[in-house]
Amino acid sequence: MATQAAIDKKSKPNKSHLYLWEGVDRKGAKVKGEIDVANQALAKVQLRKQGIKVSKVRKKAKPLFGEKKKRISPMDVAIFTRQLSTMMKAGVPLVQSFDIVADGLENASMRELVSIIKNDVAGGTSFAKAIQKHPRYFDELFCNLIDAGEQSGALETMLDRIATYKEKTEALKSKIKKAMNYPIAVIVIAVVVTGILLVKVVPQFEETFSGFGAELPAFTRFVMHLSELAQQWWLIIVISIGATVFAFREARLRSKGFSDLVDTILLKLPIVGNIIHQSVYARFSRTLATTFAAGVPLVEALDSVAGATGNVVYREACKRIRDDVTTGVQLNYAIKSQEVFPSMLIQMVSIGEESGALDDMLAKVADFYEAEVDNSVDGLTSLMEPLIMAVLGVLVGGLMIAMYLPIFTIGSAI
Repeated sequence: MATQAAIDKKSKPNKSHLYLWEGVDRKGAKVKGEIDVANQALAKVQLRKQGIKVSKVRKKAKPLFGEKKKRISPMDVAIFTRQLSTMMKAGVPLVQSFDIVADGLENASMRELVSIIKNDVAGGTSFAKAIQKHPRYFDELFCNLIDAGEQSGALETMLDRIATYKEKTEALKSKIKKAMNYPIAVIVIAVVVTGILLVKVVPQFEETFSGFGAELPAFTRFVMHLSELAQQWWLIIVISIGATVFAFREARLRSKGFSDLVDTILLKLPIVGNIIHQSVYARFSRTLATTFAAGVPLVEALDSVAGATGNVVYREACKRIRDDVTTGVQLNYAIKSQEVFPSMLIQMVSIGEESGALDDMLAKVADFYEAEVDNSVDGLTSLMEPLIMAVLGVLVGGLMIAMYLPIFTIGSAI
């Protein structure tokens, strides 16, 4: 038992630490930096290999309240994939590529994740199996494509395709968020400005008007009543708004029916709905192009596409397309039968099937609709800028008119 415990202890990888070092390089210049290794002795060995004469090595002190880790974002995964692809195309072995890529990553959490994956791969686990242990960061599509690359012996080519797919997808998501966040920002700014005026500014005028001894205009009285309500119930109003937003998010996450209803309504909204339609076309085309080019069977590829659309209407449509393709129907006819995809996409798919270049045609469709989303978002931004000024002008101007109206009335009476 003791022997087995000793073996287990030896087989367990040593936990690395961050060390600060100082020394002199081959040219005699003083240099210093950080190195992530298991112990101080190993740090000195690795630095000597780099031609550095070490004068001081010490473990980096941890922050007093602990280091706050930054969460790993999809863009971090995209950057990791692109850098790993570049290393492998340059002929660097996979395990060594992990070390080089990890050193260049700014996110400490991502560096730690890459280190864990590297240790698994170095221990004999396949790359696909190693990342399957982290489904929070690497989805099923990512893992399947890596597995296909390893099986075909073209991992560097597959990494390049995945990196392109992730970069395009994240850029598209960023544009959609930009389009959705702008109207929300307008509403929030309008509510905050109006609240401040009602709670802080209007009461000052109310004290002045109390000595007039004359009846105030109806508009002024209305605003003053709103001010009184805001002063008395502002905390409850703020809590209610927060609770409503929280309840909406939770219902969207936990209730499939509610989430599906929201997806359907979003598609019918003016301007925003058009942007969502275009983004779905782009994601559908990009995902199908990537999976098909990777050699994934069309039926399996359509499963991945269904999950990538991000909207229940198109997700269900993709599932029906998959079922039709399974029975032998051509892809372009299966897409056309759903009546939710544009004719341009259907025609390009038809040309791709006839010419044997489906992945190229789909990539062109994805590029087209990504550009359309970009133009639509820019158009929405241009439209919202004067709208913001108009909304704020009406709110602030209306409140100011209500406050100065009694003064104008008294001035005309005199």
